[in-house]
Amino acid sequence: LGRDLNVKVRNFIRKLRKAKTATGVGEKPHVVKTHLRNQIVMPEMVGSVAGVYNGKAFNAVEIKSDMIGHYLGEFSISYIPTRHGRPGVGGTNTSKFIPLK
Repeated sequence: LGRDLNVKVRNFIRKLRKAKTATGVGEKPHVVKTHLRNQIVMPEMVGSVAGVYNGKAFNAVEIKSDMIGHYLGEFSISYIPTRHGRPGVGGTNTSKFIPLK
């Protein structure tokens, strides 16, 4: 049994299946929240909506067929990208002034 899926992964997939079967035709399934950022997207997950935790909030990710083989964490960014070269706090005295117009 050591090569079987983890209990957390099994429960997550079970919840995704339950959410898919509970929806009507043409509707999106409800979001299933998870902290499993290291979960690889499997073919049976396609069409589901997962709420992937990024450390602060759950980002809704609609799973598509192109995502198979990727990790769930790749679709929920966990940091705020920096914008280098912009004026602001920590710059020189002249760069702290940001004109309104």
